[in-house]
Amino acid sequence: MHVPDGFIDAPVSAATAAVAAAAVAVSLRGARRELDDKAAPLAGLVAAFVFAVQMLNFPVAAGTSGHLLGGALAAILVGPYTGVLCISVVLLMQGVLFADGGLTALGVNITDMGIVTTVVAYGVFRVLVRLLPRGRTGLTAASFAAALVSVPAAAAAFTLIYALGGTTDVPVGQVFTAMVGVHVLIGLGEAVITALTVSAVAAVRPDLVHGARGLMKPLELRTAAGPLPGSPAAPEGAAAAGSTGHGTPGAPRSTKRLWIAGVAAALVCAGGLSYYASTSPDGLEKVAHDKGIDSKEEAHAAKDSPLADYQVKDVADERLSGGLAGVIGVGATLAAGTGVFVVLRRRRARTTPAGSGSEPGSAAL
Repeated sequence: MHVPDGFIDAPVSAATAAVAAAAVAVSLRGARRELDDKAAPLAGLVAAFVFAVQMLNFPVAAGTSGHLLGGALAAILVGPYTGVLCISVVLLMQGVLFADGGLTALGVNITDMGIVTTVVAYGVFRVLVRLLPRGRTGLTAASFAAALVSVPAAAAAFTLIYALGGTTDVPVGQVFTAMVGVHVLIGLGEAVITALTVSAVAAVRPDLVHGARGLMKPLELRTAAGPLPGSPAAPEGAAAAGSTGHGTPGAPRSTKRLWIAGVAAALVCAGGLSYYASTSPDGLEKVAHDKGIDSKEEAHAAKDSPLADYQVKDVADERLSGGLAGVIGVGATLAAGTGVFVVLRRRRARTTPAGSGSEPGSAAL
């Protein structure tokens, strides 16, 4: 759903840029409360993973494809404020390096794909987790529904933006019907990807899923003699006795394995599986072409980028070229995202009074 240059006029593009800038500023402050030493590098990983999976367009109807938007996934895994920042980093990397999504439309894309999807998804998610059974099943179901709703919500938001500043004379009702209709189907793919990813992370490290805080018990290590020291059922004192030393019971659990697995999955998706992605236009491209919205589309300012269209310039082999571009994109997004979140984490550490402890809910991380 990357909006190119020329679809939306300059005044509305500027207004959405202001909205996006304000939302990013608020998220920078809010993310300090969500990030800790483990969540900061994992947030960068979430951004890189979303970038990679967005390259995997899947068919949804004849001649139409869809791809992950990622707002729901990011919000549930690392929190809504951090989620907005994750998607903003992805969109910035895509627009500047890969000519995907207009530069003058960056505010439109962040508002639509970053803010709307994240806010709507997290709102639906929080309501559902209060109603559904506690545990991984309820978490997965809430993630599925939140992601499903977020995609047509973004389609409706684009229609509103188009109604305010569209550069072509296409009836808004036609745009709304076409956009929401196809994006309900795309939302099903988004829901499956989001639910499977959240469930997989929750299965091994529920303590790292922001949306699972207070919903799932920490994993408990048991032996024939009973719970190991440091596990939730261990007697007081046993945890203290086993809390020293790297890898000993009760010691803080490392995120290294999960981080490595996540990076590997992102590289496989972007560097290998992306070659097999659907080449059909995505939902917005299809609607824009069918309705004539793209008649005023402008050439991308970065169309001559060495990585434009997710191909490495001067690499003749299409499969190798696309794979290299995907790997470079994952690396750039991971570096940019991790850098932003580590800086935010350090600022939080400097502004937290000594001895005040973590805010509620962060101790499990």
